[in-house]
Amino acid sequence: MNYPYENLENFTLPKLFDRSVKLYGEDPSFAKVGQEPMSYNQLNKTVQRTVQLLQKSGIFKGDKVVLLSENMPNWAVAYFSVTYFNAVIVPVLPDFHPSDVHHIIRHSEAKAIFVSDKFLATVEDANDLDLQLVINIETLEIIEEISNKSYMSQIKQKISKSPMKITEPKEDDLAAIIYTSGTTGHSKGVMLSHKNLVTNALSSFSKIQILKSDVWLSILPLAHTLECTVGLIVPILHGSSVYYIDKAPTPSVLLKAFSVVRPTMMLSVPLIMEKIYKSKVLSKFNSSFILKHLYKIPFFRKILNRVAGKKLIETFGGRVRFFGIGGAALSPFVERFLIEAEFPYIIGYGLTETAPLIAGGSIIDGIVKVKSTGTPFYGVTVKIKGKDPITGEGEIIVKSPSVMLGYYKDEEKSKEVMEDGWLLTGDLGYMDEDGFLFISGRSKNVIIGAGGENIYPEQIEAVINQNEAVLDSLVMEQDSKLIARVHLDYEMIDEMFHANKTTDDKVKKDIENFLEETRVEVNSQIASFSRIQKFVEQIEPFIKTPTKKIKRYLYVE
Repeated sequence: MNYPYENLENFTLPKLFDRSVKLYGEDPSFAKVGQEPMSYNQLNKTVQRTVQLLQKSGIFKGDKVVLLSENMPNWAVAYFSVTYFNAVIVPVLPDFHPSDVHHIIRHSEAKAIFVSDKFLATVEDANDLDLQLVINIETLEIIEEISNKSYMSQIKQKISKSPMKITEPKEDDLAAIIYTSGTTGHSKGVMLSHKNLVTNALSSFSKIQILKSDVWLSILPLAHTLECTVGLIVPILHGSSVYYIDKAPTPSVLLKAFSVVRPTMMLSVPLIMEKIYKSKVLSKFNSSFILKHLYKIPFFRKILNRVAGKKLIETFGGRVRFFGIGGAALSPFVERFLIEAEFPYIIGYGLTETAPLIAGGSIIDGIVKVKSTGTPFYGVTVKIKGKDPITGEGEIIVKSPSVMLGYYKDEEKSKEVMEDGWLLTGDLGYMDEDGFLFISGRSKNVIIGAGGENIYPEQIEAVINQNEAVLDSLVMEQDSKLIARVHLDYEMIDEMFHANKTTDDKVKKDIENFLEETRVEVNSQIASFSRIQKFVEQIEPFIKTPTKKIKRYLYVE
């Protein structure tokens, strides 16, 4: 495959940004849904003004600047302004608890912060953060009241005596520190260089053709590496436009955004597509006795899914040609629907530590294998370490220009996951003869069966979650037995068991019977050594990461 960026030298975010401004200056860039987008030239002018503001306020090469905000056009302005002159951006996920935000500000030794009105109280509530500069991201103006006044006074005197000079970063310089909120409970600061981020964005050409006429709708938090790289840097690379929702992405808000924006490109986590399938597709088929039984016959199921797929594309505005799914595993039954519905989806696999893309499906060649995360992206090498001679399964290890510099202030943990230039992902999987990658699960989550078999909880959970009344499940070992915590869709349960006309004791008994019936049904679909001994009702929703993965460490000893 020919690499289309051979003329690019020095893989840095400023170089990528300047190139796009030169190529797409008059084309639309970013906007909130329903508003007029600014052009790339206007975006550039705003970035350059913000660079001047930061430098005049004493932010220089290597200084850390936190970015705490919901998605909006100025998120991109802050991101590219900070990285333009070799300062370091520290994006923080809006879902983080205020105490986590305070920890990140302290740990990163941030001198400044861009913050939206929504999260201003988080900054104001902490008195010991040592922040010198607070900038309102919505107005791009300094908030004098909570910035360090004595510091600002000193800086103004120093700056007035010396000319402003932009320090252009080199490709191996640190560009961003991304603090993860993983399922293991310990948040680490992943250090990503300019080269890590830019080469990862460039590698997208091998999977999908992106045009300057493409329109993206952004619904995932930009502080997550998937949305930042694929939903921000990639559109800028190709001169596309991106629209942001100004409210919480409820179904009604999304439906309106789809009709207004009519996106051609979108990114999502599996949970969103799974909810759409259960609520919009499966529920309609199950509401009819005839359709419910026809749907169980493969020939008719494929016809019904194709019809549903056309309606789904219409729901998204009628133009969608790329729907990227990543951040967690997609249930095989939902993927089967997407294939039969001829919906233009791609499943991707990556880690924050790889900026993030490692492997993915391809719209270009159209080859799809169910349960596979596709083939490696351009420039990425994937190997299986400690491969089982029979199954071919082992730990997935990765080498690419996008592998992180290491964990911030944590050399020991950096060494644990790096080996001769390879990143040890901690994920288990195998590659088939065509180079397609299949992921079995996290090595830390594997349960060893009585006969020494590897049991992957994620695979059993995918089967449990097929039931339309199940929202989430978590499989674990307890007293040498496999059990599953199951969180139900209580609105559906109330309808199923006529809760408004039945006593609480009767509904409780009905739920117990339903869980037992579901357990028997699940066990009939999985290997004997993986069978679940007991289903336990999980009344409260599971606590999750920003990519909607359950934080297992909170529930599993």
